[in-house]
Amino acid sequence: MPPAHRSLKAWIEAKEVSRAAYRAAKRYWTPPASAIFSQLQRSALSIQLNIAEGFALADYGRFGNHLAIAYGSAVETDDLLELAIEEEILPREFAEAALIRCQNSERLLLGLLKRYRPIG
Repeated sequence: MPPAHRSLKAWIEAKEVSRAAYRAAKRYWTPPASAIFSQLQRSALSIQLNIAEGFALADYGRFGNHLAIAYGSAVETDDLLELAIEEEILPREFAEAALIRCQNSERLLLGLLKRYRPIG
C-alpha cells in the first residue's frame, strides 16, 4: 500500500513537476542555463518532498508549515519556468505543460493551507 500522502492531488501534481524539471535538465541543459536548471530541479523537488514530509509528521501545525514551504517552492518553480520560456531556455510547449501542473499544485496547496494553517 503506497503512503497516504501520495493520494493528495497537490502531491501528484508536484511529482509531475519534479519529473518535468529532471527531464528538462536531461534534454535541454546548456552551460549558460546551468543555474536555472539546478534551481528548477531543487525548487520543484521541494514542493513534492515538503508535502510528503509534512504529511508524515501527522501534526496539523507542522503539516501547515511544510505546506507553506511547498507553496513558496511552487511559486519559485513557476517563476523559473516563466523565465525559461521568456529566455528560450526551454521549448514553450514543454515548459507550459510543466507550468500548468505547477500552477495546479499551487492552487491545491492554497486549499490545503486554508485547512491546515488558517489565518487569524
